[in-house]
Amino acid sequence: QVQLVESGGGLVQPGGSLRLSCAASGFTFSNYAMSWYRQAPGKARELVASIPSASSGGSTTYASSVKGRFTISRDNVKNTVYLQINSLKPEDTAVYYCRARVLGSDYWGQGTQVTVSS
Repeated sequence: QVQLVESGGGLVQPGGSLRLSCAASGFTFSNYAMSWYRQAPGKARELVASIPSASSGGSTTYASSVKGRFTISRDNVKNTVYLQINSLKPEDTAVYYCRARVLGSDYWGQGTQVTVSS
């Protein structure tokens, strides 16, 4: 079965950096686009970044609020998607989730908490 397991969150000061990881299993990882979402307290879940499959020829996309600070990447050997987060701001505080849409169904990880505070 499809499984997504996020890691790498934590408490970081404003201006700091984190690298989130999402380990995927149960499907042919390289064939599918992957995305990172986040959900702040009291707010709707929002798309942060997406990366296409290895063969699609597409490009990465980012929410305007994170463009230039966040970088999504993938390792199709390790079946892992990453989110490098730089220049963190308090408003980046949220639970970060990875998502895969496999054969018409959405799959989510359990999330990893990112807290930006001094």
